[in-house]
Amino acid sequence: MKTLYAMPGHLIRRAHQISTAIFAEECAAYDLTAIQYAALSAIRSHADLDATRLSGVIAFDRTTIGGVLDRLEAKSWIKREPSPTDRRIKLIRLTPDGGKLLEEVATAVARVQERLLEPLEGEDRATFLRLLERLTDVHNDLTSAPLQALSEAGS
Repeated sequence: MKTLYAMPGHLIRRAHQISTAIFAEECAAYDLTAIQYAALSAIRSHADLDATRLSGVIAFDRTTIGGVLDRLEAKSWIKREPSPTDRRIKLIRLTPDGGKLLEEVATAVARVQERLLEPLEGEDRATFLRLLERLTDVHNDLTSAPLQALSEAGS
């Protein structure tokens, strides 16, 4: 078992479990998941996203994003409206309640990041994040939901 515990894949899976648990604890009062937070943040940052573009921006499976959007809409944090140029496409917009939620949850989300990195000090934090970013960038195209970043202007 010692070999398993030292494998990068196992350690990354455990780190994800820890991150999810910390997020759930810190954001429990908001009835918000990490993926819902990512979706709301992307919707706030990028005008006129549709579900396909949103899934690329947050690197989340396209077939599963619909359920996330259904829950966000049921909570009145987003609204979906037909595109004026293609009625088959639903554009996603943040509602005032969704914007308010993002403001309210900002401190809790910052605590999640701090708690997650708490065991690391100074330069170790920067090195860990730099290496994690490199790892995800290099292997991005191997996933079923690769990150497809857009500019902050929403292009």
